[in-house]
Amino acid sequence: MTNTTNETESMPGFDIDEIQKILPHRYPFALIDRVISYVPNKSLHAIKNVTMNEPVFMGHFPGMPIFPGVLLLEAMAQATGLLGFKMMESNVGSNEIYLFAGVDNARFKRQVTPGDRVDFHVEFVKEKRGIWKFTGRALVDGEVACVADIMCARRNT
Repeated sequence: MTNTTNETESMPGFDIDEIQKILPHRYPFALIDRVISYVPNKSLHAIKNVTMNEPVFMGHFPGMPIFPGVLLLEAMAQATGLLGFKMMESNVGSNEIYLFAGVDNARFKRQVTPGDRVDFHVEFVKEKRGIWKFTGRALVDGEVACVADIMCARRNT
C-alpha cells in the first residue's frame, strides 16, 4: 500500500492508550498525556497536564511546587520518541526502543506549576549515524517555558 499522505498535512493525534503502546514509560515517569497532532516525518504536538498530585511536588519544593526543568526535558524527549516511532513506521510491540541520547542548548524561561498545561512542540532536524536530532519547545499558555535540542537513538531491546 502506498502512503499518499502529504508530509505537510497534520494528522490527528492519539491518546494515552496509544502512547503506552509506543513508549515503555509508566507511572510516575510517563510524562506525555496526549498527542494533539503530528505532521509525518516532521513534527509532533503533545501535552502534559501538571497537577498537584505529581509525586515530585513532595520535595520540589514544599510550599512552593515547581515542576523540575529536567522533567520538562524528559517529557520533551518522550515526545521526540513518539515522533521517531511514527517516522520509522515501527510496529507496536516490536523490540525497538528510542533512548534519550543527549541534550544541547537547553534554556528554561518560565516556571511550570500545578494547574499548568504544557504544550510540547518537537520537530525533526536530522539523522546522522543512528542519532536523531530534534528541536523542541515547551509552552504554557503560549509562553515559552523551555527550549532544547534533543538527541535520540533507536535501539533493539
